[in-house]
Amino acid sequence: MISAGVEVKINRLESIVEQIGEAVLSTTETIERLAERLETLSIQVEAQGQQVQQQGYQIVALCDAVQTLTESHHNSLQKLNQLTQTVDRFISLIQELDDSNNS
Repeated sequence: MISAGVEVKINRLESIVEQIGEAVLSTTETIERLAERLETLSIQVEAQGQQVQQQGYQIVALCDAVQTLTESHHNSLQKLNQLTQTVDRFISLIQELDDSNNS
């Protein structure tokens, strides 16, 4: 027969083991939820990384387009300058002819 003191100790030990088991289960569930959240965050971060990379590609393409546009604008300005000089020469020649005809 088990004495009353030993039985009380066994009951206390059983209670402690039960509490430890519940704590372990609770901790395991918490860790699982945290792992799920971490996985979700990891997926979101990966998706955002891909978006940032895509935006980087778009920025490079935009810079190339701006550079091409700038070069084209520069070429157009040069041609316009040449055309202006040619028109100025024509006007000078016309004025010279007009002056010589009026003299």
